Amino acid sequence: MILQALKEYYDRLAADPESRIAPEGWIQGGIDFLIELDTDGKFINIQSLQERNGKKTIPKPMLVPNIGKQAIKHANSGRDANLLWDNSSFVLGLGDKGDLRLKSMIQAIDDWIGEGEDADVDAVRAFLKQGLSNREHFSAILMDKEYGELLASGSPKISFHIQGSRHHVVFDTQKVKTCLSAASSMVSEEDNIHGQCLITGKTDVLIERTHPVIKNVWGTQQAGACIISFNTDKPSFSSYGKVQSYNAPVSKKAASEYTKSLNTLLASGQRLQIGDASTVFWSEKKTRFELDFASFFSEPPKDDPNSGTRGLKNLLESPKTGSYLEDRDDTKFYILGLSPNAARISVRFWEAGTISSFVKRIRQHFMDLAIMKPPSEPEYYSLWRLLVNVAIQDKSENIPPNLAGEFMRSIMEGRPYPATILQQALRRIQSDTEYRVKPVRAALIKAYLNRYYRAYPNKNEKEIKMALDTEQPSIGYQLGRLFAVLEKIQEEANPGLNTTIKERYYGAACSSPVIVFGTLIRLKNHHLAKIDNQGRVTNLERLVGEILSHIDDFPAHLDLHEQGKFAIGYYHQRQDLFTKKEQQK
Repeated sequence: MILQALKEYYDRLAADPESRIAPEGWIQGGIDFLIELDTDGKFINIQSLQERNGKKTIPKPMLVPNIGKQAIKHANSGRDANLLWDNSSFVLGLGDKGDLRLKSMIQAIDDWIGEGEDADVDAVRAFLKQGLSNREHFSAILMDKEYGELLASGSPKISFHIQGSRHHVVFDTQKVKTCLSAASSMVSEEDNIHGQCLITGKTDVLIERTHPVIKNVWGTQQAGACIISFNTDKPSFSSYGKVQSYNAPVSKKAASEYTKSLNTLLASGQRLQIGDASTVFWSEKKTRFELDFASFFSEPPKDDPNSGTRGLKNLLESPKTGSYLEDRDDTKFYILGLSPNAARISVRFWEAGTISSFVKRIRQHFMDLAIMKPPSEPEYYSLWRLLVNVAIQDKSENIPPNLAGEFMRSIMEGRPYPATILQQALRRIQSDTEYRVKPVRAALIKAYLNRYYRAYPNKNEKEIKMALDTEQPSIGYQLGRLFAVLEKIQEEANPGLNTTIKERYYGAACSSPVIVFGTLIRLKNHHLAKIDNQGRVTNLERLVGEILSHIDDFPAHLDLHEQGKFAIGYYHQRQDLFTKKEQQK
């Protein structure tokens, strides 16, 4: 299903002239430098194509010839050069395998183009042969004052320009393009295996032995990793004696196309990093939802903090405004989460459905998160902000690796959040003595509990509202309210106090109320005696009495759900006290 959807996405892009998806025989790549030659293959000049990307320099992105998987990942043989481009260790014959690399460059030209077929290509062949016979031929290049040291490192990608040619890069000639269009049929005798493709269903097609690698998945090696691969070190890994990817036959053409579409997604704006999961998404046809999807979950850029808000408002108001016309049809939409696993890539989650179903579930997610909060808080919380605020020390590297994927899956499937979310949030509140129940943590706990009881109805449970609910039947919620009022009394009795009961008693109060609330009630009387404004004292005592009317006894322990409601009650009451104080001003 995943590979079929990616293959269909390739077909969609291939039909769009603006997509720049690589055709057969080509891949998306980049070139750092062009070596300018005369028609006899003599060196003239070095031209840099590098571009600035922040503080780094990167190769100029362009389509480059692909005559094998070495276009992305070289083996260590020195015999797998690319056609008319490669890193400088191949182009200039560097290292102890320099001769092999140069011969491989020449062999690729002979195998794919032939001699005398194209004047520009013949100039490159002459340049390489001259260097093979006399390495001094390359000395002027390696001694170049500006680029020589970099080229000698062996890493920059190099191609050629022929003086006087109308083609900026040598592989832009029509002859090269014609030869590469037949890329899928050029295989060795060892790889000349035919069968039925599991993606397209076509029979008697050339089967791919080892699939191309996927790049830009966070945590994988720079050269890329495979999403489809087989270990053939032991017979138990080979079904009916078949080796490598012949165990699950996919045609060379289909393997190339699904790889190109996935690599395109991973290098585009249709990608989110959710914890350790590199997440891509696409629809079966071009839609507005596809373009806006990332903004629903991404942290907005600092220079445009309202960019995500605009997209979310369109989403939340779409039933009234018709912002997403796809809400009313069955346009298919796909979400794929990939995570690193040594040299392979694991599928963390895969969601396939219609845009209308995903719109409803995402809208519900943000409605569940809605809570009363200070004006300084973001209107909507990104996925990253939710997760990082329940991670140890509020650091993204401490987000549990599986949590992000499970959280995203629960949103997309419209089911309760993973229980780990509540556990992490409560644990973080316990350890964060300075802030305790931040608005973002309160919103997450509220959403978790409401989604849970929506999925598992309980007549004794009442939905948690956005703001203070004095009639909430939860004992945890009412105890949280009481704790907030007791803290407020202490603060007003001791202005400028550095440490309140929040720092010292919150953990025990929310887990084992009976242990601390007797002490806190006695302290309350001591604090009220310090407040000079008797009208304020009366109001605070009346508020404490109203809360205690909902509490029959202080329980010995609160379970995790009640601890979550304690946090919400505490937060709601604090916000209500703050709001009333602002209104009094």
